[in-house]
Amino acid sequence: MSVEPLNNRIQQLERLLEVGRNLSAMLDLEPLLQSIIDVASDLTYSQEASILFYDEEQRNLTFLAAPWFKRAQMSQIRVPLDSSIAGQVFTCGEPIVVSDASNDPRIFRDVDKRGDFVTKSMLSVPMVFKGKPTGVLTAVNKLGKGTYTEEDINILEILASQAAIAIENANYLKEAQRAYQELAELDRMKTDFIAITSHELRTPLGLILGHATFMHDIVPGDLKPQMDVIVKSSLRLKDIVEDLSKVNSFQTGEARIRRELMDLNVIVKEIVDSLKFQADEKQIAMRAFLPPAPIMMDGDSEKIGIALTHLIRNAVSFTDEGGAVKIRTEALPEYAKIEVIDTGIGIPEKDLTRIFDRFYQVEAHMTRRHGGMGLGLSVAKMMVEMHNGQIGVQSEVGVGTKFAIVLPLKATKTGELPPLFTS
Repeated sequence: MSVEPLNNRIQQLERLLEVGRNLSAMLDLEPLLQSIIDVASDLTYSQEASILFYDEEQRNLTFLAAPWFKRAQMSQIRVPLDSSIAGQVFTCGEPIVVSDASNDPRIFRDVDKRGDFVTKSMLSVPMVFKGKPTGVLTAVNKLGKGTYTEEDINILEILASQAAIAIENANYLKEAQRAYQELAELDRMKTDFIAITSHELRTPLGLILGHATFMHDIVPGDLKPQMDVIVKSSLRLKDIVEDLSKVNSFQTGEARIRRELMDLNVIVKEIVDSLKFQADEKQIAMRAFLPPAPIMMDGDSEKIGIALTHLIRNAVSFTDEGGAVKIRTEALPEYAKIEVIDTGIGIPEKDLTRIFDRFYQVEAHMTRRHGGMGLGLSVAKMMVEMHNGQIGVQSEVGVGTKFAIVLPLKATKTGELPPLFTS
């Protein structure tokens, strides 16, 4: 091979590599496709080139890229599949070379009329993505007296493959952006719902609970069971509204840590004592295993208590009669660890990564049986993370569940946290 053809070949490869680099670097589809047709016309020595994409709804081809000076006119043209070279290439999936287009009936002359142009010769190759035809790349009017060669076909096929990838990537990006916008809108609606619900329910619920408590003391004895149901249900609804309010405060940034030096063992014992009656009602053995030495930490006792209340209440709710719930604290170097372990029904593995999500509930039949809105664990996670701590879970269906919390003892402590689980 002589020096000049070799140099031409190197230049061709460099232009093709440049298109490949642009494919991974450019997110805007239009300039990328424009660069592809520019390279296509240059490397095949054609007057111009264009990219047509298949419209599944209209079942025809439309111009996605054309020379800049007639882009507007070309974008309005619809090229039929059954009476055009581009349509035939798209349908059969093979390149077609037309050396003399002057009397070829397959040439779609509307393109010439709209663009004030005369098609003399043409090379069209299919654009294919994952085995499916998506469009056509066409070069028109070979310059000079030559005809389109096998090398021209190879060049156009490489560029057609890159164009197909670029178009599909752009479609994926649009779908991802659309999905993100929908998720953002749903999240905004969820946030608005939480804020409005927690605010609007608080006052009427307070009135209901206040009057129900008053009436419980004055109604005849045979009506007290019915009043007990009203009071108990009102208290349950009050817990839900308070959880909604906590979520709203966390989302809006209004939640604040009121730090004080406290003994974590004291907090745990108080929470366990306050929930012991719920365990006793189900004949569940609930015990706290606390070290003799205090575990002093700088934190918000109320928020730590909220997190523990949700974890322990959750453990009692999902443990059958005769089961056991253990709460254990442990002092680590510069950290404290709390574990809540139950012998309950367990959590399916597929749900473990989502149980801390807001409103996420594990399987409908379990929700109906045990109630709840899927907020408790989410609230617990918020309270822990506000202390720069971490919460996690291990579980086996039919065996039980272990929740673990790790908290820094000092507010200024940063860095990697100790492992939640050792096995």
